[in-house]
Amino acid sequence: MAFLSAWIVSPEALLFLCFILGTQAQQAFRTEPRNLTVRMGATAVLRCEVLRASGTVQWAKDGLLLGPQRSLPGFPRYSMIGNPKRGQYHLQIENAQLEDDTQYDCQATSAESSGGIISSPAWLTVQIPPSKPYFDMDVATPWVAGKKYTVTCVAADAKPLAKITLYKDGVELTGAQFFTTSGSKDKLENVTYEVTVTALSSDNGRHLACHAMNSALLRPVETTMTLNVYFAPQPPVILGLERKEVKAERMLVLECVSYGGNPLATLHWTKNGEVLSTTWEEDVVAQKSSSILKLKITPADNQAELCCESSNLVTRSPLSVSRKITVLFEPAELTLSGSLTAIEGQELNLSCYATSSNPPVDIRWWLGYKELNNTSVAVEEGDNGGMTTMSNMTHRVSREEHGLKLTCEAFNKGTHFSKTQSAELSVYYPPQKVWINAPAQDVPFRSGSTVHLVCFATGGNPKATLTWLKNGKKVPNALKQTSFDMGVAQELIVVLTASDNMASYRCDATNKAKKTISAYTKLRVHFTPVSMKITTQQEVLRQGEVLTLECQAGSSNPMANISWILGPLRLQGVKQESKGAQFGGISVHSSLSLNLTSQHHNQKVICQAYSHVLAEGANTFYKLNVLYPPEFSPDQPTEVQVLEDDTAAIPLLVSANPEEVSCIWLHRREKLVKEEDFRYHWLEDYSLEIRNVSRKDAGVYTVECENDEGVNQTSITLDVQYAPSVKAEKDPVFVNLGETADLICVADANPVISAMFSWKWLGEEEVEMGEETQQDESGLLTIYNVTRAHAGHYKCLADNGIAPPASTHIQLVVQFKPELRKGPQWRKVASRGDGTTTAEIMCQAEGIPRVDFSWEKNGLLMDFANPRYEEVTVREGTFHTSTVRVVNVSALLDYAVFSCTARNSLGEDKLDIQLVSTNHPDPPSSFRQVSVGHDSVTLEWIPGFNGGLQQRFRIRYRWDQSVSFLYVDVFPPSATTFTVTGLQPVTTYNFSVNALNAIGESGYADNNAVLAITTVERPESEEGQPDGKPDLQGGSGLPVYLTAVLTAVLGGLLVFNLIGCFFGLRWKKRQGQTAAGSGDSVLDGKKNEDEGSSQSTAGNFNKYESREMINTAAQRTLLIDSGSEADSNVYESYAEESSHYYYPTGIYMPHLNPHPEETRRFDVIHHPVDPRSHLYEDVRDEGVYQEILAPTHPPPAVVFDHKLKSPTRRGGAERVRQFMAVHQPQRDAEIPFELRGELV
Repeated sequence: MAFLSAWIVSPEALLFLCFILGTQAQQAFRTEPRNLTVRMGATAVLRCEVLRASGTVQWAKDGLLLGPQRSLPGFPRYSMIGNPKRGQYHLQIENAQLEDDTQYDCQATSAESSGGIISSPAWLTVQIPPSKPYFDMDVATPWVAGKKYTVTCVAADAKPLAKITLYKDGVELTGAQFFTTSGSKDKLENVTYEVTVTALSSDNGRHLACHAMNSALLRPVETTMTLNVYFAPQPPVILGLERKEVKAERMLVLECVSYGGNPLATLHWTKNGEVLSTTWEEDVVAQKSSSILKLKITPADNQAELCCESSNLVTRSPLSVSRKITVLFEPAELTLSGSLTAIEGQELNLSCYATSSNPPVDIRWWLGYKELNNTSVAVEEGDNGGMTTMSNMTHRVSREEHGLKLTCEAFNKGTHFSKTQSAELSVYYPPQKVWINAPAQDVPFRSGSTVHLVCFATGGNPKATLTWLKNGKKVPNALKQTSFDMGVAQELIVVLTASDNMASYRCDATNKAKKTISAYTKLRVHFTPVSMKITTQQEVLRQGEVLTLECQAGSSNPMANISWILGPLRLQGVKQESKGAQFGGISVHSSLSLNLTSQHHNQKVICQAYSHVLAEGANTFYKLNVLYPPEFSPDQPTEVQVLEDDTAAIPLLVSANPEEVSCIWLHRREKLVKEEDFRYHWLEDYSLEIRNVSRKDAGVYTVECENDEGVNQTSITLDVQYAPSVKAEKDPVFVNLGETADLICVADANPVISAMFSWKWLGEEEVEMGEETQQDESGLLTIYNVTRAHAGHYKCLADNGIAPPASTHIQLVVQFKPELRKGPQWRKVASRGDGTTTAEIMCQAEGIPRVDFSWEKNGLLMDFANPRYEEVTVREGTFHTSTVRVVNVSALLDYAVFSCTARNSLGEDKLDIQLVSTNHPDPPSSFRQVSVGHDSVTLEWIPGFNGGLQQRFRIRYRWDQSVSFLYVDVFPPSATTFTVTGLQPVTTYNFSVNALNAIGESGYADNNAVLAITTVERPESEEGQPDGKPDLQGGSGLPVYLTAVLTAVLGGLLVFNLIGCFFGLRWKKRQGQTAAGSGDSVLDGKKNEDEGSSQSTAGNFNKYESREMINTAAQRTLLIDSGSEADSNVYESYAEESSHYYYPTGIYMPHLNPHPEETRRFDVIHHPVDPRSHLYEDVRDEGVYQEILAPTHPPPAVVFDHKLKSPTRRGGAERVRQFMAVHQPQRDAEIPFELRGELV
């Protein structure tokens, strides 16, 4: 009993006993999976909760166990979710597909203390939308009006079966029938709908649509086609042919027009059945086809029939219209035939022929001015329906008629056409005398000299034609014959040769009178041998043999002497007996013997015959063709260098005879064959070219050359140099923060040189690069104590002096623990709590490796199985964003602290985010001075939480001598930097800034701190300009008596204002008491709650009334021109700060339009302003800004740098609308529910 008592009284013992007893209990299902239907692509969750789970819990799909792990390896879209401590093993299937449509059950295996359990099976039904429907018909072939067609539309692969509806121009087609077939996969079905329609011409261009719908779609999918219906056109008409008679050579322009039809009619012109034109134009708007025929009328068109035919695809036969034309034309040719030349006394017979014309022509003859009448005429039928005319004329000629013009004239009476054909009459008679001007025949000339012979002839018609002959043969190279008054002359320039020695030269003179007279002369010439010839008895010459040559010199005058020459050597031959030869000269003969070597090949053996009288000679040569085996030149290179990808030229300097040498190239003992590698190319000299040479081609090349005389070989080394290629040994390189990173790149290059590697950081900011080293073909960059700034891409560049250098990029990934974004806009989210809104709570972290998120609500892990909560994680680079959507926000259930924890393998970070009701904004922070001038101050601040609504900012400032505060509304409303202008030099101003939204306004920045700033002195260039601030002390510019009067007036106004404030206070107090008596005032209720709260000023964000109320005097503030930034408002109050009564900013709006009458304030004059205009429309181009309203959450950080485009400057009217939208009080439907009299 004592032992039992000890257990009973001890709480620890009681807990242990309960644990022992609990472990023996049977495991059971708290929640079993149920049948579930989802659309394809959605996320399906099958719920399973097990009480007292002691065995292994896993899911089975169609009897196949998926495994006990919660990530379910092998099933990337499957996972078990929920809190295992609560026995939650829900099966989550992401992106549901058709393969997931099956039976599932949840199982718990048996344990020592409990048997195994299996849940009831649950079916997951996945609905599959149909694929885009399609018309199962010939949509390319147009319809023909009046015919019936079957329209077939198919919607495939749907689950459940899709329903199809057919429309024609929005009108549903009835009477459709359908049938189903199996889809491309099991459980999928195809449906086909058919309907019969009759094509009408009015259906052309209408749209035929097919809509397919099933329960997996929110709206039907459709496909459309445009109907193309063919119908016949109207008959054509011809325009532009008013008369039947047309003159030839006229350009006739006709137009054929056919209206209607689909397609529009095709037009073509024919002439007598032959096609003239097949081009036409279509006017879709006018629904017509037209064809322009430009026909140049010719005589062949006489009585031609022009026809225009129109047709399209549906006309059975072409529609046509015809016209016949008559052509008036002149003869195409007038021909004068017969010989117009004759010897005097002969009879001349001529004919004149006019080709076909309509009507026929009349022909007349003229010789000079005399008409010849000895004629005869014949008229016959001609071409193209016309008539031809022939006139024959006979006449005897005399010497006096030489040179007269003979004319044939043809005249057409129908076309008034006249045409003539003329020719000049020639009468021939012979020359009278001929002679030669030449040197004396006994004077000798040297061969090669030039001799001029001139032949003269006088008289005759035409003038004589002179011909030179040598030994009775015509000389072809005489100069051109020239004429003079009495006759003609022709010069013969003779360059003397051996054949001219004692040759007979003759000049013949003749003309067309067919009578010839002649003159004669001879020349004496000295010449060298006329021919040289070398002969031998040996047909084939080989190295080592003896060659005998015979030289025969032809006729010379006087006799010549023979000598032999071989290269630089002069050789002595054996002289033979001379003999007489042609042209009266003497021939000589000599012989020579040689011992042949390979050096003699292609050399010339010269035989020269020299005349001492003429001091010149003649020669000939015999080219030696000595046969020898291949020999390589001493200049043959033994090594060739080349750049990779260039063409390697390995020269082969080999000589041989016969030159038909067969050479083979060997590389690594293998024969090179072009068919195996088309990069190999052999030149005519057997040199080897390797195109696009690669490093694999380097090495020793052996060439073997052979001809009929023998074989020989040599070797050449090919050195292939190439630009480097580089690759990263490891990419990316992962390193933890603070450790040492080694980036290595390896190059393949020839040659490898020192300092071949260089490294470059590819980021924007400068970082310390680290130590660069090189080990053979490897470049190494070592970075010690790595920071996050080192993360990014590095460029490794390898350069061995051969272009191009190679580079590669290596990414350095610096791993660090998550860092959450934490700012005022990240710690609060506002939303109405009336169950009608959705809130998004966003948490963004930066970290490497992958960051995972977990969420807690008021310290408890969130259950995202609740349909009101949904979590989505988005990863962009190193940034990871987790967003929790709270649907139908409830003030009672959801106004809480949500804790976001981001973790990875290196650590974690946590952020508390408060979901609150929409409220007035929090005060700005970090209020500071950016710059100061003599008349302006630029301020900057960080916005606080906007209370869930659009917020704007207002700047308050004053100086020592000011009567009250001045207020400036910041524009654009979302700007966080603003310049206040119109200030005085060397003056101290006190600045504050606060935020406002539709509910209320915040306190001033930095716990109502005041920023004191003193302006600088005015620049010397502006000292002469007047200050904008009035002289409140009564300076020299204002008389003393006027100062006294103004002081009295201002004092009276101040007393009157104080009296008004007193009565205003009493009225406000009575109003407050009346409002306090009503119990349904939300504002008073909230005020009472806040008065009883112990929270700090920064925590009172749920006060719905403004902290400051504007008094009646301030409500009638005067809008003054402060000279601040464009589109800002400055409000000045004329009561002390301590006496202000403030209205909520949602109620109070300052009057923006200035009074139309002139307003005077001391020395500043405001001229009348159009009351319909608005001050905010006067926008100066002082700077570019973006009108971006502050969002509820700050946008996610940009992972990659992008250059922002300059924002577009908007018009003044648009900025007025934006500004007024911020300032206008909201209607009841737009005010949050907390201000509509409803309780949270």
